[in-house]
Amino acid sequence: MSDANLFAQQEQNRRRSVWLVVGFIVFFAWVGFGGDIGFYLLTANAARGSYRHTVPFIGLFTTIFAAGIAWYAWRRGPERVLWSTGAVEVLEPETDQQAQLVNVVDEMAIASGLPRPRIWIVPDVDPNAFATGRGPESGNIAVTQGTLDTLSRDELQAVVAHEMAHIRNYDVRLMTLLAAIVGAVALMSNGMGRMLGNGIGGRSGGGGGRKGNDRGGGAGALGIVIVVLWLLTLLVAPLVTRVLAMAVSRKREFLADATGAQFTRNPGALASALAKLAAASAPTTAIKQGAAHLCIVDPAATAVNERHGRVADLLASHPPIADRINRLNGMAFGA
Repeated sequence: MSDANLFAQQEQNRRRSVWLVVGFIVFFAWVGFGGDIGFYLLTANAARGSYRHTVPFIGLFTTIFAAGIAWYAWRRGPERVLWSTGAVEVLEPETDQQAQLVNVVDEMAIASGLPRPRIWIVPDVDPNAFATGRGPESGNIAVTQGTLDTLSRDELQAVVAHEMAHIRNYDVRLMTLLAAIVGAVALMSNGMGRMLGNGIGGRSGGGGGRKGNDRGGGAGALGIVIVVLWLLTLLVAPLVTRVLAMAVSRKREFLADATGAQFTRNPGALASALAKLAAASAPTTAIKQGAAHLCIVDPAATAVNERHGRVADLLASHPPIADRINRLNGMAFGA
């Protein structure tokens, strides 16, 4: 891999991180100010002395909320991801497995020319690993206990090298922001769903006849339009953010595989490690689906990840492991 390609990839990740934050804030602004416009139209012809929605406080609130979430994701996102998995930092190795992990991370930090990342162990028996952080200066590598129990030293080294590649390429910045944004959009979607459900259920019965007549059919039609638009937002937004996160992950896994093989000079070890990770039957329960795109393999181990075609391209968080293994074995044979 040439330095020019590496720097181009890093710069692309930086730009995409910026545009991701901008798009996230614009989306929340649309949700809020769209509601303000709807309420303004509903109350524009209200009788004198009645409430008229003129101050766009909904849009202001959602925009400030989105900016706050983006700032929090930037500052605290890596720590929140690690906290959500129950990861424990390795400060001083307490077992031979932990000592081996620390030694491997030190080796790969030297091979990659990066600062040594913080090391974490996730208490989960399923083998998996992920990296998070804002870049090389604040990198974190986490492996599950199952990874330490399952992989040989060479295979563990290959997995760590793969995660170091994500750190060096600034993938961790983009993918950690995505994890926070996926969670925030899901939270907003659930909140709006409850709000609309309570509103529809709580107002289904009775109501002053004169006020309903004053508002007329036009206001009712506008209200239906607003509800339909918000429901579309509820349905589409979580799906769009999940698909975006999955697409980002899929495109970067092949590059991280190749870069990790470059660090270890042993692509066959990563191919062997991926085969063992894929053979594990249990899901990685400690890592939730919102952070699936951070992992070296899908923690849910869904069958769609091993399929090809447009449906798999939209729904899979990772490229098929068989394809990744074939590419790595091709590197090994060509070495």
